[in-house]
Amino acid sequence: MTTALITGSTAGIGAAFARRLAADGHDLVLVARDAKRLREQATELHDRHGIEVEVLSADLSEDKGIESVADRLRDRKNPVDLLVNNAGFGNKGRYLDVSMADELRMLKVHCEAVLRLTSAAAEAMRERHRGGIVNVASVAAFVPRGTYGASKAWVVQFTQGAARDLAGSGVRLMALCPGFVRTEFHERAGMGTDNIPGWLWLDADKLVAAALADLARGKSLSIPDPRYKALMGLVKVTPRGLLGGVTSRTGRKYGPQ
Repeated sequence: MTTALITGSTAGIGAAFARRLAADGHDLVLVARDAKRLREQATELHDRHGIEVEVLSADLSEDKGIESVADRLRDRKNPVDLLVNNAGFGNKGRYLDVSMADELRMLKVHCEAVLRLTSAAAEAMRERHRGGIVNVASVAAFVPRGTYGASKAWVVQFTQGAARDLAGSGVRLMALCPGFVRTEFHERAGMGTDNIPGWLWLDADKLVAAALADLARGKSLSIPDPRYKALMGLVKVTPRGLLGGVTSRTGRKYGPQ
């Protein structure tokens, strides 16, 4: 029996990871801010799948929260075999419309927390010569689009670089880059979704299945849908100046800043 730790586990992609890993027989450590939702989720998954579930209430925008999760990842007596760094959020508004406090909070969760938790997990996994880490980024990482895209670009570059450095150690690292997924993400950020074309939406459970398959194949980058793979292929050959104008307009219309 192996154990997976998932941050931001109570909704969206994190909840989909929890459902899939529980169904596959993994014990879980669920991490989120809302203790009540964590307990409800833990009870449901335990009763349905007969697995052991720990809950850890932590705010990853604060040092205390990050360190409490890092301590759990360092626990050699109860090792974590798979880490899913999924916690994240978007800010509504263009650059300079968003407060500096909110910008820094995003960087704390998307970058510093991912760095510290990945490092804590990878060190323990390297000692055992096995383990996996999935850092949830976004296709926004590949386009010039504000703080959100910049933070996710950091996640991709960091994860792929760490994957190369740990090659042959038994520790696999992968950046997961989804597009629009039907979750609470946009609602929490106060963003409308009615104008997003239907073909852009992804199903969270299918996304997780594709991501886990890519991790098993040893990929360090996963764009888990043919539609977005095609779109990112176009991004690679589009001039940056033109791409910046297009993404600026579409970002204001559809996505976080």
